[in-house]
Amino acid sequence: MAQATLTISSRNYGSWSLRGWLLCKFAGLDFETVMVDSDDPSVRAELLLLSPSFLVPKLTHDGVRVWDTLAIGGYLNELNPDAGLLPKERVARAHCRSVSGEMHSGFANLRSALPMNMKAHYPGFKVWAGAQADIDRITAIWNECLAAYGGPFLFGKTPSLADAMYAPVCSRFVTYDVKLDRACAAYCQTIMTMPLMQEWIAAAKEEPDEFEELDVEF
Repeated sequence: MAQATLTISSRNYGSWSLRGWLLCKFAGLDFETVMVDSDDPSVRAELLLLSPSFLVPKLTHDGVRVWDTLAIGGYLNELNPDAGLLPKERVARAHCRSVSGEMHSGFANLRSALPMNMKAHYPGFKVWAGAQADIDRITAIWNECLAAYGGPFLFGKTPSLADAMYAPVCSRFVTYDVKLDRACAAYCQTIMTMPLMQEWIAAAKEEPDEFEELDVEF
């Protein structure tokens, strides 16, 4: 029986839920996944970017409740530092925290213009200038990390906190047919073909389409 539970929202639309779930998996935590009712107004507010408070995912473990994605990552790193959520080397660890924090607090234009939707695909999608600036910054981060640490993940050979934070971005780039340079395209493929990501995508495709506001039509 799992000693922990992770409360999530939609697998199809919930980018923060995906991040928390991947972190728990990367850390090797034994946990059960609990879905929040999609009719909950607070869940809808989060998914529609109408609330600044991310109450899911929420990890409950050994009497502790942690409900912020970066906090979940930090907690899991304390539980299992050998899992590699944060690099062991001080400079790389600071770098990982910085790019993860930038994803956590920024890129609002990307979030609103390209909402996560695992089941959708929009070939030739027109990305407006505000979102393109976010895309350019993200790909600069990826190229810097891949060049510095050798790939295939952002901080080397094993997935880290940063990869969990940027995994939903990879799914957005696939959904909206975002054109990428060779290194970034290869990184996206690495993330999207991970068995864990494939497991999440398969579950997302089984969900009903409950958020019409996030089903963009072009």
